[in-house]
Amino acid sequence: MITSQRGFTLVEAIMVIVIIGVVGGMVAVFIRAPVQGYADSVARAELSDTADLALRRMARDLRLALPNSIRVSGNSLEMLATRSGGRYLAADDSVDTLPVLDFIDPANTSFTVVGAMPGAGELVTGSDYLVVNNLGEGYAPANAYDLASAQRNIALIAGADATRKTLTLADNPFAVQAPPAPSASQRYQIVSGPVTYYCGLEADGVTRMLTRQSGYAITSAQVANPVPAVGAARGQRSLMAGRVASCEFHYEKLASQRSALVILALELQARGGTGGSVRLVHQVHVDNTP
Repeated sequence: MITSQRGFTLVEAIMVIVIIGVVGGMVAVFIRAPVQGYADSVARAELSDTADLALRRMARDLRLALPNSIRVSGNSLEMLATRSGGRYLAADDSVDTLPVLDFIDPANTSFTVVGAMPGAGELVTGSDYLVVNNLGEGYAPANAYDLASAQRNIALIAGADATRKTLTLADNPFAVQAPPAPSASQRYQIVSGPVTYYCGLEADGVTRMLTRQSGYAITSAQVANPVPAVGAARGQRSLMAGRVASCEFHYEKLASQRSALVILALELQARGGTGGSVRLVHQVHVDNTP
């Protein structure tokens, strides 16, 4: 027998394509919202992780900052970073055979360290500074930011002798302070230099990001953006967070003046602006006892 075979006609194929398109469109309507919600939640999670990491790094630096060295100017937060600290031998200890930190004779630039000497990673001679009894701005003889002034409590460390347990300063500004401002507990701090967290517009006037800046000179007046993105002659600049929508820094001294509260607020915008934004607020308690 001869049987005839026939396939789909053009009209039937077109109808199938149209029906599949309609069904696919209906399915896409129901799937689009969950998929978009998942993408937005992933974007917000990434923003939260980035903001949390940046705020934790800032909190770590704040807790290691020199007492009374934190200062805020707009969207710029600056502090003096410490490497180490310890106790110095003073004249009141009545040890005549060892050099003391002299608050009378500026010619005496060496003193004995009481206890352990700063380790190799805690002191870089020729670039680190020694600070005693930092009281902060408004106290001229005891403000570590007044590096260019004769009335200061900060001196460059020129040398260290681990055998004799002595530190040698480039000069002795403590002996010319008026009035003298020794530490009540005979403590000193070793400072590596200033650190600034700057949150603001970059050179293009559009991009806003949070950067950590270090390696620049100590100045009496705060500079909001000491290491700009272009034309910087000195300093290091590290990106902490991009796509910053807003940021706020607040520094509040408590009633005793020996402690303070730093409030950090950072808001990040999702890429493309479709995932919304995430705003985190972090409070850091700071001990200002010199």
